[in-house]
Order: sequence, then structure tokens, then C-alpha cells
Amino acid sequence: MSSYEINVGIHHKIDLSKTQNLKKLKQACDAFESEILNFYLKEALNTKNKLFPESPGEKIYKSMYQEELSNTLSGNFGYSKLLFDYLKDKVN
Repeated sequence: MSSYEINVGIHHKIDLSKTQNLKKLKQACDAFESEILNFYLKEALNTKNKLFPESPGEKIYKSMYQEELSNTLSGNFGYSKLLFDYLKDKVN
């Protein structure tokens, strides 16, 4: 991957390859946090009530709900930021 620079004013330059790498790193950190949250939600929402028997589609619906909820919540719990801050200096 070649490195491109954009001049911003006289003394400021933005390295696009570094910016793109940081953006990809942030996305990867958010995806990792989403997986952690999905694991937590799977355990937290694992309720079996004998009063209400399981329906055939309940497992599929629960897993879809947990996955979407973890994707929506990712990036807001702090795991992603902690990991991103640790790894951003090691990328370039």
C-alpha cells in the first residue's frame, strides 16, 4: 500500500494510509467488543422458564436479537477504546 499525503495548510499533512489503518483498527476493535458483549448477553439472557415452553423459533430469534444488540452496543462499553488506545501506536 502506498502512502499518500494531503497538505492541509502550510505545516499540516495527513497521511491517508495511517488514517485508513486507524479506521480499520477501530472497526476491528468494535467488532471484538461486539463479540465480548454477545458472549455476555448469551449468558445473561439464558433463561429457561418451565412455565413457558420453548417455541421452535425461539433460539433463532434470541440469537439474532443478542447479535444485533451486541453490534448496536459495541464501541460504547470501553473495551474497544481500551484496545484501540493500546494498539494504535503499534499499527504504524
